[in-house]
Amino acid sequence: MNIIFWIAFGLVAGFIAKLLLPGRDPGGCIITMLLGVAGAFVGGFLYTTLTDRPFVAAFDLGSMTVAVIGSILVLLIYRALVGRRG
Repeated sequence: MNIIFWIAFGLVAGFIAKLLLPGRDPGGCIITMLLGVAGAFVGGFLYTTLTDRPFVAAFDLGSMTVAVIGSILVLLIYRALVGRRG
């Protein structure tokens, strides 16, 4: 159930990250949303690592914030890596 949660949250978080970081992304909206899913997992992992507490996934503002921050990080890294090649 936790994986399904992060996938759903990641799709929304990827959309929000795209709104917060406007501009042309290599790959378009679909890639950005998939990066959001990866970012949601990264955000959950970083939260657990930095706070040394297990992350309890729930549909609330705190969980969405963690997912969006992770999505923004992954999107920035993606832009830096793909922007160098393109």
